[in-house]
Amino acid sequence: MGNFLAGKVVAVTGAGRGIGRAVALAAAAQGARVVVNDYGVSVDGASPTSEVAEAVVKEIEAGGGEAVAVADDISTMAGGQRVVDVAVSSYGRIDGVVCVAGILRERMLFNMTEEEWDPVLATHLKGTFTVFRAASAVMRQQRSGTLIGFTSGNHQGSYSQANYSAAKGGIISLVRSAALGLNKYGVSANAVAPVARTRMSAKVPAELAEIGEPEDVAAMVVYLLSDRAQGITGQVYTVAGRKIAVWAQPREARAAYACGGSWTPELIADVFWGSVGVDPMPLLKPNAP
Repeated sequence: MGNFLAGKVVAVTGAGRGIGRAVALAAAAQGARVVVNDYGVSVDGASPTSEVAEAVVKEIEAGGGEAVAVADDISTMAGGQRVVDVAVSSYGRIDGVVCVAGILRERMLFNMTEEEWDPVLATHLKGTFTVFRAASAVMRQQRSGTLIGFTSGNHQGSYSQANYSAAKGGIISLVRSAALGLNKYGVSANAVAPVARTRMSAKVPAELAEIGEPEDVAAMVVYLLSDRAQGITGQVYTVAGRKIAVWAQPREARAAYACGGSWTPELIADVFWGSVGVDPMPLLKPNAP
């Protein structure tokens, strides 16, 4: 075992399988006491079971670490609060939360139902909020702590996952808001966009040129949770095997100002395209002739 996270208490949602499990195991191996949260559902969010979280706790304990399982649904306020409450009641504090939990319900936008939209937003985006909200209240008093949300390159948009993409884009804005609001209390917030072989990535139809394993992502998360990452906040990092990349902060690309009055539709049509134009979408392919 290492000591990169010695003395820290870390809660990980979606920690029963895939990247969440790898993060929980890596954190424990580096000395953290871990709250393992997983509702134990299938990829589409069905059939919950508490055995998934408990199995990871047993793995951590077999390796000489300390962990406790919480099988609550973090898409509810009570579930998110319980993850943090268990950390504090079991270990006296909470130093980091890592929100990995997520589900997929794929459908083209024009066919997507409310039942396919709401649970995906609830698990990814609201599930990050509920844990962040509960943890930040404790971390503010401690004047220390780390919040880590999980996003995706799909925050740029997706052909058949509008629900997932909307949630992942929302998580980035949530992380940046947390970074702005909590910095003065010594609390950092960052997001990780993983590209790794998991149950969810297996549904991606195209072969990914850059992809790694859950353990690659876990190494980055452990670093961000550690004291060595102090001062890093409001960032989004892609981790894809051997590659780690940082995303640019959102900013205006170009601007134009109306001369001598207000914009009119005619003036916009005559001036706007040549002076401002568009910022092309990287994923948008031109329509076939």
